[in-house]
Amino acid sequence: MRKVHVDKVEPGTRLAKAVFTADGRILLTTGMKLRANFIEKLKMFGITEVYIDDEISRGINVRDVINEQTRLETKILIKQSMEEGILKKSINTAKIIDTIERIINELLSNEEIIINMLDIKTVDDYTFEHSVNVCVLSLIMGLAIGFNMARLMDLGIGALLHDIGKLRVSEELLKKPSTLTDEEFDEIKKHTVYGYEILKDNPNVSSVSAFIAFSHHERIDGSGYPLGLRNESIHQCARIVAVADVYDALTSDRVYRSKLKPHEAVEYITSLAGKDFDREIVHCFRKYVALYPVGTGVLLNMGYRGIVTAVNADMPERPVIRVIYDENGRKMKHYYEIDLSKRKDISIKDVCEL
Repeated sequence: MRKVHVDKVEPGTRLAKAVFTADGRILLTTGMKLRANFIEKLKMFGITEVYIDDEISRGINVRDVINEQTRLETKILIKQSMEEGILKKSINTAKIIDTIERIINELLSNEEIIINMLDIKTVDDYTFEHSVNVCVLSLIMGLAIGFNMARLMDLGIGALLHDIGKLRVSEELLKKPSTLTDEEFDEIKKHTVYGYEILKDNPNVSSVSAFIAFSHHERIDGSGYPLGLRNESIHQCARIVAVADVYDALTSDRVYRSKLKPHEAVEYITSLAGKDFDREIVHCFRKYVALYPVGTGVLLNMGYRGIVTAVNADMPERPVIRVIYDENGRKMKHYYEIDLSKRKDISIKDVCEL
């Protein structure tokens, strides 16, 4: 299994992972051979990448940190919750609490957590997919820091609902493809205050969770919003969600820009440790994120190209690579694997399509 851009998919290629619509309906099933009209359908839904099974990726298994069904149901839940919030002016948090418990238990049962997000993102449903990813990423950091169950629940609920205030911001403004005016950006920034107002009076939402919605755009150096808080004045949970929020945003295609590669996003966040982000939280995040996720095509420094087959937890920047093409671009007769943690003379030069 490997991830490829839809523009690179040839008709007849076998799909390795089902593709769903925003409301949970299966668009294309696992194992289906992709015809040309199916590929066009993916593009129509704003899907830019898919997982495929082919000869060069045979036997490579890409594992998500949570169950596929859990991810799908959580995305549907947050979509329904936000839509109900618009209509009823309130959110039923009972299902959200149950879902956070389920995610925490799945993460606790995962012996070796490496952040290797497996979801297929669409441009149109960004808010819902983003909310689920930020929740999962935040909970992984909370577990690594050693939060107890009560604090994990606060963190998970706040992370899942961190953008709930966008209910009160026009969709046209949120999806504007061109540069925002100062007035438009000021209106979008209000989603933090709106989110706090929506959550603070809900008896099943703690003050910590509500404060996450309020302050996930605050920055360590005081350059954030809405209050320009600094350092310890920003709750630790909000500092965690700030990192998760930016990472997932950077690695997602948006109407106004293309996404960054995971290692580029991590480098960007690392460069802002101690300025925008809590240095210790960034250090924790780096320990659990796959800079080069399993199934990714990579170019090695000696010109060879291959696919990441495994991530070394102790050295995530140096994964195991299945070499497919030599330095002249010729496909190998016999593929072989290189563990970069044991070959310091070899390094990844860039991510590439194979």
